[in-house]
Amino acid sequence: MAVTVNLKGNPVALAGPEINVGDRAPEAVVVASDLSEKTIGGAKGKPQLIVTVPSLDTPVCETETKKFNEIVAGLDIDVTVVSMDLPFAEKRFCESFSIENVTVASDFRYRDMEKYGVLIAEGALKGILARAVFVVDGEGKVVYKQLVPEITEEPNYDDVLACVKSL
Repeated sequence: MAVTVNLKGNPVALAGPEINVGDRAPEAVVVASDLSEKTIGGAKGKPQLIVTVPSLDTPVCETETKKFNEIVAGLDIDVTVVSMDLPFAEKRFCESFSIENVTVASDFRYRDMEKYGVLIAEGALKGILARAVFVVDGEGKVVYKQLVPEITEEPNYDDVLACVKSL
């Protein structure tokens, strides 16, 4: 049975394997706003915060990305916010909101985030990413996962920050 999340109360299935705490974080290649490729997941020798959002061009995703940009300032963690938005739109977004503490990246090229089980498989948002947060330790193990049950809602930032600060 596929993992589901809700879009305005209606369940939608996700594609890909379910990644849970204790699993190895799969490596995924995403495209940064400067068109460079970045590999996320896997062992990097330092903690990673991987955040997936449907689109930066929505109020909830905008708020979430700005909030993560604020709360990770000064922390020694590699943060990547991934959507299906094109890098050009991501660059404008980052410039407009002074996003400097996180990498905003796109999964448009390889659709690698399906490896994390967050690709929406059906409905109006088919083909974009569900709202989720993964914390990966330096050895590449998932130590925290939050798959937000309702796509239109923000994640629990306090839980994420508590995990990140414990690393």
